[in-house]
Amino acid sequence: MLAFEALRAVDERDAYANLVLPPLLRKAREKGDFDGRDAALATELVYGTLRRQGTYDAVIAACVDRPLREVDPPVLDVLSLGAHQLLGTRIPSHAAVSASVELARVVLGDGRAKFVNAVLRKIAQHDLDSWLEQIAPPYDDDPEEHLAVVHAHPRWVVSALWDSLGGGRAGIEDLLEADNERPEVTLVARPGRAGTEELLTEEAAVPGRWSPYAVRLTEGGEPGAIQAVKDGRAGVQDEGSQLVALALANVPVEGRDERWLDGCAGPGGKAALLAALAAERGATLLASEKQPHRAGLVAKALAGNPGPYQVITADGTRPPWRPGAFDRVLMDVPCTGLGALRRRPEARWRRRPDDLDAFAPLQRGLLRTALESVRVGGVVGYATCSPHLAETRAVVADVLKQFPDADLIDARPFLPGVPALGDGPDVQLWPHLHGTDAMYLALIRRTA
Repeated sequence: MLAFEALRAVDERDAYANLVLPPLLRKAREKGDFDGRDAALATELVYGTLRRQGTYDAVIAACVDRPLREVDPPVLDVLSLGAHQLLGTRIPSHAAVSASVELARVVLGDGRAKFVNAVLRKIAQHDLDSWLEQIAPPYDDDPEEHLAVVHAHPRWVVSALWDSLGGGRAGIEDLLEADNERPEVTLVARPGRAGTEELLTEEAAVPGRWSPYAVRLTEGGEPGAIQAVKDGRAGVQDEGSQLVALALANVPVEGRDERWLDGCAGPGGKAALLAALAAERGATLLASEKQPHRAGLVAKALAGNPGPYQVITADGTRPPWRPGAFDRVLMDVPCTGLGALRRRPEARWRRRPDDLDAFAPLQRGLLRTALESVRVGGVVGYATCSPHLAETRAVVADVLKQFPDADLIDARPFLPGVPALGDGPDVQLWPHLHGTDAMYLALIRRTA
């Protein structure tokens, strides 16, 4: 029932599972009839169903006598949950069908429960590999559609990721499969406030792969229950996001190094790390965020920072600060989020190619602001959680045409120890190569 409620929220309200599910789990625990195993199963059912939604839709479509669009969304959610139990878990088939039919009876009624029973019994006749042989075209006939069905990504996303990644079949399959794995929880120990040694005392905690401030929780768990996280001395932050902030902080600047800017600071993870690093050097961070509620999250993340900082609500394309006011500027721009599909699996089914056109003017405008806001000799970091070339290299190339006095810096030396960073000068991280979200970073210096 809980997993069904989460899927309905995702479907009806365009909610994100990572925001909807935790309060549902908390409420269930408070009632006292829900333990850790129940929570783990509910989490797997929700995330697994959302990740494989496209594949399960194709399987269900092969088992019903009407177009899938004519199946009521609540019925389709029950069928998808049942399909995941049958094809994506070790739950015995009879138990998966029985539980799904009972759920349908409770939330949909007896008539629809009979329909659910009939469809799931058809699905149960084959395992996932057998179904994929039936519903996916051969790779040699249509490589992109084959990968889209087998690895449960929209075709346009497969094409975009493949273009950005380059290479042959093995690399793209590794990437798509990594998108379908549940990511570890990664913490950041904020400098001057907490050390990794404190976080490493937690159960199943191990050091991060690349960031000196990262700690991974290999068995998941509830980071909100960790004291350092409760206090704001540490936070939950993907290691790729940490590396972006660290690279910007590590680049030498010519002359003073006193004023830093995070121009798109919400929800505050990078801003909190930058503020802590700035404090160690006697510098001040200005964190700017357009949306008031997100600015509130930034203020919460920065509360207790050991050095001075300021959080403001402002439009980064119409900044209230004067040109050339900053020594370092980070612009982590809004994007399609195709680099974080492990964490937000529903995003792959919501995004459309047209979204790129909507983001393009904003991304270019924010990068222009960043370059206008940094002084000569200072450095800008353009970052985005998308590997799509239209949101990364195309944006940087277009904007730099307007700034002949700005040069790309090779970002790779400022990510020491991180392998497989390509030919530079910009950097693209990958889930399957680095265990991070697919963060992109270009470092740019104003030269005149």
